[in-house]
Amino acid sequence: MLRVAVPNKGALSEAAITMLTEAGYRQRRSSRELVLVDNENHVEFFYLRPRDIAIYVGSGTLDLGITGRDLLLDSGAEAHEELGLDFARSTFRLAGPRGQFQDLRELEGKRIATSYQLLLGRYLAEKGVDAEVVRLDGAVESSIRLGVADAIADVVETGNTLRAAGLEIFDEPVMHSEALLIRRGDEPEPEGLQVLRRRLKGVLVARQYVMMDYDISEDLLPAATEITPGMEGPTISPLGRDGAVAVRAMVRKSDTNNVMDALYEVGARAILVSPIQAARI
Repeated sequence: MLRVAVPNKGALSEAAITMLTEAGYRQRRSSRELVLVDNENHVEFFYLRPRDIAIYVGSGTLDLGITGRDLLLDSGAEAHEELGLDFARSTFRLAGPRGQFQDLRELEGKRIATSYQLLLGRYLAEKGVDAEVVRLDGAVESSIRLGVADAIADVVETGNTLRAAGLEIFDEPVMHSEALLIRRGDEPEPEGLQVLRRRLKGVLVARQYVMMDYDISEDLLPAATEITPGMEGPTISPLGRDGAVAVRAMVRKSDTNNVMDALYEVGARAILVSPIQAARI
């Protein structure tokens, strides 16, 4: 049975559980459940602290896990990215008091507070900057005001928390993060991974694409199919009237209205859009 670690709390947990549910797996209904066995799909889910998941996977205790790239890299675990899951996107950034720092080099000999000691230490070593890393478990924004650090390094989504603390971001991002499916690097592929991976990819496709249907005259078809080439080509069917066809193609959800406008301009009519509930590409 495939053993998978899932974040047990926070936004990462909610999004992971939603995605696994959309992929057809049973998920817990109470935060008190620490283990759930999905016998139908031959998967056992373990709900763990997001920061610990890479350790369990890297040690071979569990086959797979869902966690953030930032947490994976900070763990030092022998695990690698299997699949990006396109949620919990963020950047790992340096920040300091407004107007004080503009460049990483200015942190030479300074103290930098972070909850990601290993990740930051590696980055500073790569850049050749000798600074003291002050490890804190959270709320690093307060460390400068309290005299513990001169600057901070933290995961940033909107930056509102930093601004509220009187801080500003400087220099380039240390890294870009998102939720990942991870597994141990030197182990054979576990049984069931192929199915899980295919299902998660199907969820990603279903979230990113819609199905678009429209009617058009055959003589206008080449122009229309240039706009909607589909994944492997559109589906074209004859209509009940001569010289007209019905077309169906997958279109990126973010492009929906622009594509509809373009189709209308070239003569397509009865343009309809439907959500995709599941996909296997």
